[in-house]
Amino acid sequence: MDVMSSEEYASQSKLLLEFTNVPSIESAWLFKTNNEDRSTAMFSISQPDLLANNKRKYILHSHIVTHKTMPLECHWSPFPIEMTGVSVVPSPSGSKLLVVRNGEKGSRTRLQIVNQSHVEKEIHVDWSIHGPLYTDEWFQGISWNHEETSIAYIAEQPPQPKPAFDDAGYRKEISSEEDCNNWRGQGDWEEDWGETYSRKGRPSLFVLDIASGEVRAARDVTKSLSVGQVVWAPPSSSGHQKLLVFVGWLEHNGFQSTARKLGIKYCSNRPCSLYATHSPFEEEPNADNASVSGSESVSASVATNLTPGMSSALFPRFR
Repeated sequence: MDVMSSEEYASQSKLLLEFTNVPSIESAWLFKTNNEDRSTAMFSISQPDLLANNKRKYILHSHIVTHKTMPLECHWSPFPIEMTGVSVVPSPSGSKLLVVRNGEKGSRTRLQIVNQSHVEKEIHVDWSIHGPLYTDEWFQGISWNHEETSIAYIAEQPPQPKPAFDDAGYRKEISSEEDCNNWRGQGDWEEDWGETYSRKGRPSLFVLDIASGEVRAARDVTKSLSVGQVVWAPPSSSGHQKLLVFVGWLEHNGFQSTARKLGIKYCSNRPCSLYATHSPFEEEPNADNASVSGSESVSASVATNLTPGMSSALFPRFR
């Protein structure tokens, strides 16, 4: 390698290092206080870790002071706090915090509700209910309801039971994976989204009832739909309806209804729609009375497509 090439590589490496030293803001939350002139902001930031080939994630706080005649003041915490192996989402009021601890494949997922001074509740979700939560930048979605009694999120659909066989042939009884007297087939093959989503279960919608610690899957979402970016819709005037709005990607979303999943991480141009469904903890509603902001009625048997005339609809938000 000549001297010029060596200097060029050194210059490019230095430039890359300078870029990676700049953190990115992934999420931000703003909380009001009793003082009208003061509020608190919470930021989730990330920074590439070149040596470990992953991302460092941090939490940073700021106290914001507004004056009528003076510029805005931001008082930042001295240092960010690194969050290793967890994801956090504060409640709308800022009084509670959801801490997600995804376990290894086949182990339980831990959901912790943290009050301002202590862990208020910890729920262990078995693998038979769902796998790890999606915490990526695409499918992830964790949303508190307005009353802060329920949390909706996206997690891996649990795997279907695999057929078991022994020396007598097929066994109908469910046996342990460690049972040395039988062997298991692969079951039905299901295509995943590939790349960073390889070997991950289908993104599915679940709701946690904090008081009981019970987790239920959304009952109206078809198996041909991968979901993400869930949010709670504002409560209806009667206060009884609890609706969830999310993004859905159909199984066969390519040309002439062919499957087109690979590459979504770097090329997110996939047909998708916004859907609405009722909370699984709500009683079966009357479809004649169910509606979302004056749109078509939301059926009790299937999630309703809110954007049928659009080829792509993402990131639902309510003001």
